[in-house]
Amino acid sequence: MKNSMWGKRVLAVIATATLALPLIAGCTASEAKDTEQRVLRVATMWGGQDDSYFRQQFTDAFELTHPNVTIEIVAAVDQSSMYGYGNTEEQQEAPDTMESLKKIMTGDNPVDVIVADTSTVKSLIQENLVKQLDPLMQEDKFDTSDIVPSVLEGIKDLGDQSIYALTPTFSSSALFYNKGMFEKAGVEPPTDNMTWDDIFNLGTRLTKGEGKDHVFGFSFTTYQGGPPYYSMQQYYSSLQLKTFDDKAEKMTVDSPQWEKVWSTISKLAIDKVIPKGDEPQDQNPSGRYDPVQGDLFLSGKSAMVIGDYSYINQLIDANKNADKMKDFTKVDWDVVTPPVHPEAPEIGGSIYLSNLMAINSAAQNPDDAWELIKYMNSEDWAKIKARSSYEMVSRKSFIKPKDGLDYNIQAFYSLKPIPPTNTNLDKMYQKSPGLWQVNEKGMEYFNQVLENKKTPKEALGEWAAKGNEMLEKLKKDPKATFQ
Repeated sequence: MKNSMWGKRVLAVIATATLALPLIAGCTASEAKDTEQRVLRVATMWGGQDDSYFRQQFTDAFELTHPNVTIEIVAAVDQSSMYGYGNTEEQQEAPDTMESLKKIMTGDNPVDVIVADTSTVKSLIQENLVKQLDPLMQEDKFDTSDIVPSVLEGIKDLGDQSIYALTPTFSSSALFYNKGMFEKAGVEPPTDNMTWDDIFNLGTRLTKGEGKDHVFGFSFTTYQGGPPYYSMQQYYSSLQLKTFDDKAEKMTVDSPQWEKVWSTISKLAIDKVIPKGDEPQDQNPSGRYDPVQGDLFLSGKSAMVIGDYSYINQLIDANKNADKMKDFTKVDWDVVTPPVHPEAPEIGGSIYLSNLMAINSAAQNPDDAWELIKYMNSEDWAKIKARSSYEMVSRKSFIKPKDGLDYNIQAFYSLKPIPPTNTNLDKMYQKSPGLWQVNEKGMEYFNQVLENKKTPKEALGEWAAKGNEMLEKLKKDPKATFQ
């Protein structure tokens, strides 16, 4: 009887131990996964021998909290390869960044994570080269409710409302205005979501004075100098106007929309509401360094300017040191959203997503790739990086006005970013550098409008004709250049 009972107990112990083996094995496998050293390869578009800045900005904190993962930075194009570019008699071909990126994504040792801008990521999505993140986000219950809505919507626009990348930061701009100037003029200051026409009307009312005492009502930039030919791109970019078609075969500037753009901007410049570009530069007879020289807003030369997020630092520093600067008065300022067009009321030329992080479809280490992206877009990381002076974190809970000031911080992220139109544009310019000259030719014709030598319609028609000749030549010889 005793032997029988003892035998049953032995069998019970063996059975229990057998059932526990899978659990023990599972724990061992999990622990092994946590302790094994792994390499995570992260691709950037450009890079060189020193990748310390990128690491400080993005990966150092992850490596510190994930000691078993070693980050390897892989540049699609080594910047050192550009030494001497353009300085030889024989024209060199610029590296094709997209093709270089594809090579390190599909080769024998493919990268795991790609860090790139919207145009690049959209191309990768279209070619099924990056993974959709929605299933991973759902599985890990990754919360997106605190991500700036305009940033998230901009990301979704790249992938037909699916998410293929996330970005921990974004850069942005807004419309700065001088509150004192508006109050003195008895004019209501600008508000969020105003149209370009609204802002130009306000600018006209704030324009005053002659010569060195002239004050512009509006400027596309904070600095003085240069015609508005390139800076006015902020005005028409949300309309997605193009200089030539997606194949660079035919000019598209001879249109009513382009005529309206040139008519509007040229009139503002001629009427001195905005800088024309031929104004005399401020002179500093003492020869001493003047931190506000050439700055239209700080020097009181413009009532409204479009400036990026980092411009706030200059305003804060200038106001703090006002007593040290001769003839400088503190600027009482605030910001509103950049102007919009009625045709695209939710889109502004203000938000740029240049650090989108995506997972290579052929990633060797997709698990750690997702861990990196998840960490970089977490609250913990946002809390660390929220003090950045140059970019804003994507989690809105950590976006606060600087130095305890009270200004309209939401103006920097209320509008949606402009979606990329032609994702092959960079590649086209790399293969045919002469396309830049087609664009530059437009300045010649725009200046003729500013000089009242041609109407906008005439100038655009001549640019279209000349541009078509240039495009035809580039079609036959992509390396062609023009005098």
